[in-house]
Amino acid sequence: MTVQQAAQTALPDEPPRESHARGWRGPGWGFIVKVVLMALVNALGVMAIISALSVQSWLILTVAVVLLLVADVVYFTRRALPLKYLMPGLVFLLVFQVFVFGYTAYIAFTNYGTGHAGSVEQAVDAALIQGERRVEGSATYPLAVVERFGEYGFAINDGGDVLVGTETQPLEETGSAPAGDAPDEVFGWTIVPRAQLLTDQSLQATIEALRVPVSDDPNDGSIRTRDGSSGLVYTPTMLWDDEARTITDTVNGTVYTADDATGSFVAEDGSRLPAGWYVGVGLDNFLRVFTDASLAGPLLSVTVWTFAFAIGSVVLSFALGLVFAIVFNDPRVRARKYLRTLIILPYAFPAFMSALLFRGMFNAEFGVINDLFFFGSQINWLGDPWLAKAAVLWINVWLSFPYWFLVCTGALQALPKDTLEAASIDGAGKWRQFRAIVLPLLLVSTAPLAISSFAFSFNNFTVIYMFNAGGPPIPGAPYSLGSTDILISAIYRVSGVAGGAADYGLASALSIIVFIVVGIISAIAFRQTRKLEEYQ
Repeated sequence: MTVQQAAQTALPDEPPRESHARGWRGPGWGFIVKVVLMALVNALGVMAIISALSVQSWLILTVAVVLLLVADVVYFTRRALPLKYLMPGLVFLLVFQVFVFGYTAYIAFTNYGTGHAGSVEQAVDAALIQGERRVEGSATYPLAVVERFGEYGFAINDGGDVLVGTETQPLEETGSAPAGDAPDEVFGWTIVPRAQLLTDQSLQATIEALRVPVSDDPNDGSIRTRDGSSGLVYTPTMLWDDEARTITDTVNGTVYTADDATGSFVAEDGSRLPAGWYVGVGLDNFLRVFTDASLAGPLLSVTVWTFAFAIGSVVLSFALGLVFAIVFNDPRVRARKYLRTLIILPYAFPAFMSALLFRGMFNAEFGVINDLFFFGSQINWLGDPWLAKAAVLWINVWLSFPYWFLVCTGALQALPKDTLEAASIDGAGKWRQFRAIVLPLLLVSTAPLAISSFAFSFNNFTVIYMFNAGGPPIPGAPYSLGSTDILISAIYRVSGVAGGAADYGLASALSIIVFIVVGIISAIAFRQTRKLEEYQ
């Protein structure tokens, strides 16, 4: 036996290798979870795409398709590992920051608002509807209210022919029924029971306001109902000429011409119809802020008060918080833990609840402020402009000083004790130490927080609206602007969310201006805070 044969004989037998098919155990739980999550993402993406197609919003459709494709590529390939972690944040940034700001900027250059909220076709329909009247001697049609996918419509019996339509779809023939009877069955639609129409008040209002066009020509009128069982034909007193793009008032003969520059139907005497459409107006909304006398005056008053409110809130709350921090930082004060807990209670209480409570406390007739501190005098805190400003400023200081108390307490405890001891040995008194050492070092650490607090108070909508809704009103001011309104609450009023006429274009322009102002002030303030670093 050779040496090589002996070595081969001495080696143990190698265990058989398992095949790849037997060793593969299938996808892991991580892959399954990823597939499930991506299935949900794709489902939501498809829903967004379908919704964008239904309203013909091509921008949203394009963005949804691109984001969905990018998400599938990123999470089903091994090469884009960093994007797997970055993409969720980037998508949220794009949707909730970039898109919102971009859309706001777009609206700022349009006349979008009440009376200018749709297309030319929608404005024509609205103008014709506003001048509707019943056709004298017209037939009364047996009618049934129908519903499909949450959309309501009318089904009428026209001499045995069943016609069905909705607010956006003119009447179309769908079948037949005995003459004189309301349709009891309409293919593809659900008949709304008569009992439901009689008991559901919100549904009654919806049906009474519903108008179903007779045909594609808006001048032919529409079907309306008052009782939900019979339909009448109403035709407009306005006539639309599609070729000339004019609306003629048949009562007085006035002709209104479509003006694409203003998005309105304008007559020769300058009068306009209430219904219009939104168009680009360039810088008109920004110019109105400074050139419209009826608007510029109240807005200037609101702007001055906004700065006073923001600066006063920061300065007073910082000063009050610093005083309490210095007091309770003294080791000679007993029960400091419990007293500090009491101090921060206003900060832990919801701001809107505090504003509502103070609103009752400042009431002139039964408020405890007048009863306890002013011997029952009926001081009109909510009705007088200056008293209302003082009251809302006090409320904001009361809510925000605990925050500064916490910040200043931590900053005081972090001060270098050897520096203070050296100053004391050199003969510096408490005031000298505070002015030359403590305050400059505190400002180094609290100045950035003061800037953010200023920006927060500059846009503190909650306290202003919940305490007094921005009142009392400024006499003669448009959009019901009030004496305690700050810019953010003024924008809320201009937008029409609280009721009344809405001017989204002007509100968006004001939002852009506020954004620019706060950004410039913050940039200047941050640059100035660098000078404080020399005290470190």
